[in-house]
Amino acid sequence: MTTSYTAQNITVLKDLEPVRRRPGMYIGDTDYAGLHHLLWEIVDNAIDEVINGYASTVEVTLHADGESVSVSDNGRGIPVDEHPTEKRSALELILTTLHAGGKFDQSNYMTSGGLHGVGSSVVNALSEELVATIRRPEATYEQTYRRGIPTGPVLPVGEDRGTGTRIFFRPDREIFEKRRFDGDFIRRRLEIKTYLIAGLRVVCRDETPEGVPYCEFKHEGGLSDYLDSVTAELGAKAVHEQPFVIESVNGIRLEMVLQWTHAHRDHILTFVNGIPTPDGGTPEQGLRDGVVKALRQYIETHDLLPRGVTLTPDDIREGLCGLISLFMPEPQFQGQTKNRLNNPEIRTLVASTLRAELEQRLHESSTVGHAIVERVIQAARARKASTDAVHKVRRSRAVSHRLNLPGKLADCSSTEPSESELFIVEGDSAGGSAKQGRDRRTQAILPLRGKVLNSEQATSGKVMANKELQDIVSALGCGLGDHYDASKLRYHKVILLMDADSDGHHITTLMLTFLYRYMRPLIDDGHVFIAQPPLYRVHSGKESWWALDDRQRDQIVRRIQKKRATAKIDIQRFKGLGEMMPKTLHDTTLDPTRRRLLQVVVPEAARLRTDWTINQLMGKDASLRYEFIISHADQVDELDL
Repeated sequence: MTTSYTAQNITVLKDLEPVRRRPGMYIGDTDYAGLHHLLWEIVDNAIDEVINGYASTVEVTLHADGESVSVSDNGRGIPVDEHPTEKRSALELILTTLHAGGKFDQSNYMTSGGLHGVGSSVVNALSEELVATIRRPEATYEQTYRRGIPTGPVLPVGEDRGTGTRIFFRPDREIFEKRRFDGDFIRRRLEIKTYLIAGLRVVCRDETPEGVPYCEFKHEGGLSDYLDSVTAELGAKAVHEQPFVIESVNGIRLEMVLQWTHAHRDHILTFVNGIPTPDGGTPEQGLRDGVVKALRQYIETHDLLPRGVTLTPDDIREGLCGLISLFMPEPQFQGQTKNRLNNPEIRTLVASTLRAELEQRLHESSTVGHAIVERVIQAARARKASTDAVHKVRRSRAVSHRLNLPGKLADCSSTEPSESELFIVEGDSAGGSAKQGRDRRTQAILPLRGKVLNSEQATSGKVMANKELQDIVSALGCGLGDHYDASKLRYHKVILLMDADSDGHHITTLMLTFLYRYMRPLIDDGHVFIAQPPLYRVHSGKESWWALDDRQRDQIVRRIQKKRATAKIDIQRFKGLGEMMPKTLHDTTLDPTRRRLLQVVVPEAARLRTDWTINQLMGKDASLRYEFIISHADQVDELDL
């Protein structure tokens, strides 16, 4: 049966209809988090007025029904006059049009949490009722909306003194099955805002029967006060009394507060333009990098590392409580929910600023520095003791009962990660040869099936669900992302073994992209390598030579002919690793005494460039790859097609 597919089958969604049809694209979900995200969109707009010096107070009222909220500020008030080209009130334009707002122009807002111009209009679209009350110098105006549609024009309703904006909204029962707001959660989140923004005063009213009727927040101590609150909540005793407070202003306002505690893990919170970014992103990565480098340098300078103790980044960061707040003009958030900052340059900025300042502070107060180092060494020794205790258990149990290892993994018999190697091999055929040619005691083989998922383009959900990538994670045993645990890594050499052709290079690139984005410490700690299998076997007389590429092949041929011009030369090109005999693969690629490996490293100076290159070559925007290919075309002699 055939189904006709013509132009009349194409649906065009207009105005705010896309938001109501697919709300998850704009607020993440329609449960608890999505409901409260509506409130944060309006609150962030009000706080943007404070950040940019136009307001000082934000008031939030949870009304008696528990299902409606009002947010007001004493800022300039949203403009209500007619837009010169759209011929509608600016207020109506902002509340009914996606990507309309004053934050695209930095003359209005130098820094802002809402840069997409969709926040207010999304809230309006997903509310069964929204009332905007605007106080301007000449009068007070009001306009009411039902599910994003104005019920009438903007009308003057009084002559109140002062200026400001008040937004009342009630989320739509057609969108949200549960519409009741959490007063305690709102109150805690609003208090955090006052730690982050100097001079901000927040008034919170809860009119529900069980709520706190009135509370007011203002914290002049900023992040330092917040750190006291966080460490008290953690119940962790501090290693040093005074935290490190580091500030920098150079186009981007950066503030960090750090304190080591006796907690069993680190606790890092990041904020961008007053908005919490719970998934961290580049600021958190930069903080982690900077702390590790500063402490390593301090330890090396003062020769404080005892013999036999090896430090990992996790040892150095254990117990660290760190807060970082940035105010910047062009944040690149991951999605409208703003849970993560992706600006690649921020990682380098934070790391370099923190490293220099922290190292200097440690040298200036060696008592504090030595106390922190003692805490770090204690963490390393505890980790080592724990690791030694579980090593034998980890590999002594049957595979099916311990780490749920992938069935196609041919594991090694050694229980010592420092001497164990995992070869991730392209294809079952090559995997078969590698399994026969390996050293079974120290070398494990994991074959891949085809090309792995491009993790730069895929969502984190798809990455987590991908069978090939999950097999790799299971085999390594150390977890990924925020759950990466270096102490659980089962192999200290992870070797990518792919065919020496364009497909093999592509698979290697896909693997490196995944490891860089989801298991970055594996690279930073020096565990990732690329095998260099030969592409050619050159045989003459009783001798054989192996060539990685055409250039080496030609060099070998010239060298043979120079010795004996009439020598018979036989050249064999391997179509793939699976074509090699197990002994040949062992002699050329697996044998530690004869093989060639490239270690994957990202120098400090190249971190920003690396992020940019991966995004350009592996991201969704094909035009960036096209530009790269065109700009580098003159460097290509011939293509392996």
